[in-house]
Amino acid sequence: MGRARTGAAAVSDGARERILAKVRAALADVPRGEEPEDVVVTRGYVRAHTGGELIGLLVDRLTDYRAVVHRVPAAEVAEAVAQALKRRGVRRIVVPPDLPTRWTAASSVVAVADEALAVAELDGVDGVVTGCALAVAETGTIVLDAGVAQGRRAISLVPDYHLCVVRADQVVGDVPDAVALLDPGRPLTWISGPSATSDIELDRVEGVHGPRTLEVVIAE
Repeated sequence: MGRARTGAAAVSDGARERILAKVRAALADVPRGEEPEDVVVTRGYVRAHTGGELIGLLVDRLTDYRAVVHRVPAAEVAEAVAQALKRRGVRRIVVPPDLPTRWTAASSVVAVADEALAVAELDGVDGVVTGCALAVAETGTIVLDAGVAQGRRAISLVPDYHLCVVRADQVVGDVPDAVALLDPGRPLTWISGPSATSDIELDRVEGVHGPRTLEVVIAE
């Protein structure tokens, strides 16, 4: 038994040395730092894969996620919001306290400003209207960080319908661009289409952990 263990150890040591020798050979031309074990590797990662018209790409991605999308001039946001709420038959919405009043000025719906509303109260409204921190064109993702016109996270998760206004200058190309602009200390919510999941048989179920319907107005 002792010989068998010794033989196995010898084989293992030999394999280890062969692997390490290949690693040393592969790193032979790599510049080193001050310490022998520190290897300086220059990384030229591609930060973005997007090109061309970002808003068009964002619209395509959002549509793929089954979101309803509208591109309108900035001056027509109020009308676009009013029409969206009317088509859905919305009567009461919750809004962040600092949502621009002009966004809902053309609508007759009752806008309830969120002042720490209970979950049951949020669940009782027909939807929510918010702004966003930014939107990622490549992934069709809208990011909220509880900043201006966004409110706390709960108001964009509990109501079954979310209407989000995205300004054209808030659209970035890719996730690295978004991460560079966002504050990691803030409560970030990344939204890629309506809330949806699938069970083991791939049956799609929407509205499980967020709004069942996402509608986006892009103001250009």
